[in-house]
Amino acid sequence: MISNILKRASVLARSNGIQSAFFTTAKTEAASSPQMKIKTAEKKDHYVNFQIYRYNEETTAKPYIQTYNINLKDCGPMVLDALLLIKNNIDPTLSFRRSCREGICGSCAMNLNGTNTLACTKKITDCLSGDTVKVYPLPHMHVVRDLIPDLSHFYNQHKSIKPWLEPAVDVPRYNGKEILQSKENRHKLDGLYECIMCACCSTSCPSYWWSEGGDGAYLGPAVLLQAYRWIADSRDSITKDRLAILSEDQMKVYKCHTIMNCTAVCPKGLNPGKSIANIKYLLAHN
Repeated sequence: MISNILKRASVLARSNGIQSAFFTTAKTEAASSPQMKIKTAEKKDHYVNFQIYRYNEETTAKPYIQTYNINLKDCGPMVLDALLLIKNNIDPTLSFRRSCREGICGSCAMNLNGTNTLACTKKITDCLSGDTVKVYPLPHMHVVRDLIPDLSHFYNQHKSIKPWLEPAVDVPRYNGKEILQSKENRHKLDGLYECIMCACCSTSCPSYWWSEGGDGAYLGPAVLLQAYRWIADSRDSITKDRLAILSEDQMKVYKCHTIMNCTAVCPKGLNPGKSIANIKYLLAHN
């Protein structure tokens, strides 16, 4: 019925010349309207010096700093965009990790102008010091090549806290598969599950620097936040075992001196210091 009415209105409009007049007027107004004119902003030349740490363990050469002069007009806004431009167009030997470009995988964690962060989410203009950006690998870690640190010890520590769910065998399951969780218990995991294990927090922690260079017992902020993530999960059944693992060596947890560098640099806005405090509380009351 509606379609018939529209067809009749269209026929009447054509017969009276209304339709053609309407479209002619509309086109004239659109052409003269300032809102309809799209202006493309031209990028201006802006040259920035990227001072990048270079090293290759396969050679005998000592580490050195290499400077690349980049026109920001030619690349995207993030530090990772500049690094990709350098690697693709200037120096293919430059090495660094990257993957998602969305701050999800944590691969491109590095030290930019003295602060640990993710190169893919850090704007070049936010880490400028004059006309210079200093790019270094994560601090106090063995460097494999250029901006690539060796994270083997870090990942082995993560493995030691059993970073997986251990539900009870007889726990009730929805549809025989899912373990249900209340909204309140699910809320306890907020600020924990978002951790992407980029190691920005651990490599900014002086306690972890000292431990990494010595006995390596202190697990560090990232691994301890992950440990608490599974301790706090209501679906897990081995909370006592998890706490026992952390209490085997007091240095695993208590080497934390609450310096809070970890919380200050976390690119996801998490608070590892709070998780460590919660673990200390549980160890003291269990």
